[in-house]
Amino acid sequence: MDLTPLIDALYTIPIVGLVFQLGGYLVAIIPPISPIILRAATPLALGALCGVACERSGVVNIGIEGTMLAAAFTGWVVGVAFQPMFASQVPGDIFGATIPLLLGLSAALLVAVMISALHAWLSISVRADQITSGTIINIAAFGVTGYLSTLISKNSPTSAGNFTIFTPPATLTDIPVIGWLIEMFFNQGPITMLVLPIVIGLQVWLFRSRWGLRTRAVGEHPKAAETVGIDVIRLRYRNVMIGGLFAGLAGAYLSMEATNSFQAGMTAGRGFIALAAMIVGRWTPLGAFGAALLFASFQSLGQSINFAPPSGQLGEIMTSVPAQFYDALPYVVTIIVLAGVVGRSIPPAADGQPYEREATT
Repeated sequence: MDLTPLIDALYTIPIVGLVFQLGGYLVAIIPPISPIILRAATPLALGALCGVACERSGVVNIGIEGTMLAAAFTGWVVGVAFQPMFASQVPGDIFGATIPLLLGLSAALLVAVMISALHAWLSISVRADQITSGTIINIAAFGVTGYLSTLISKNSPTSAGNFTIFTPPATLTDIPVIGWLIEMFFNQGPITMLVLPIVIGLQVWLFRSRWGLRTRAVGEHPKAAETVGIDVIRLRYRNVMIGGLFAGLAGAYLSMEATNSFQAGMTAGRGFIALAAMIVGRWTPLGAFGAALLFASFQSLGQSINFAPPSGQLGEIMTSVPAQFYDALPYVVTIIVLAGVVGRSIPPAADGQPYEREATT
């Protein structure tokens, strides 16, 4: 049965026709750009997982942006430092990995964990204001990395390169219905490929393990948790530092997989969008991942409209909109979605509250 006349008739209906055209455009454009969407979602999802790990145990961490930025700079600069020593090394067959890249990735994770440990010490041991601690991290990371990047860039350093993308065989990507999903998750670099296993693993770990039960107990009622033998302080430290690993991966992705360079402020607010994804996802790994995909979809959609706008009246309208609007679209959508869930998405009860052990007598 040929549905073309019916579809054409629906497209001619005022206003409603534009909605149908938009729906048809999305159905046609999303599968081809799905790998791009996942790449755009990677730093958002990893940053959101950092927030989930921290806030589920009762520690607010708005320093995700700064942690990501510091990790991105560290991964790049360590790779630059070691590149001359291994200049003759041929990139490996697995994601183009080289020793400088692997050392840079390790350094990025280490710095992210160290920054997270600092935030944990200020928030948990010193019991400083957690918002202030995160703000200091963000400001310091932006200033220090920007200054050092300017100094290093004057010498025109040789980049260590970046991790390459794996190309799945066409026999898999051409499978009807699911082929585009295979391409979405496997036509990626190593960090992006890790996102889905990390999300699923953390979801299971958080809701189906003793660690997860203790984490949720500490985030909801730390005093009650301590009465049954849970070390609240130790668990919070551990969770904040685990979150640092996720933020470190997000930063390393930006300078070592998405690009092969570092630019001042290259996180561009992704750490804050990650926090929004965490809230929209109701402090669950799967929910946060879904929200990250939503925000990334609008970012990729704006780029697609610039390069491949829809045809007909809808295309005329969309191409007449300034390109700056599409650049701002993911941030606007983040604000709108976040405003819609505020008050209905309830954080852990002890989130952001410093904990002091009961005095023993």
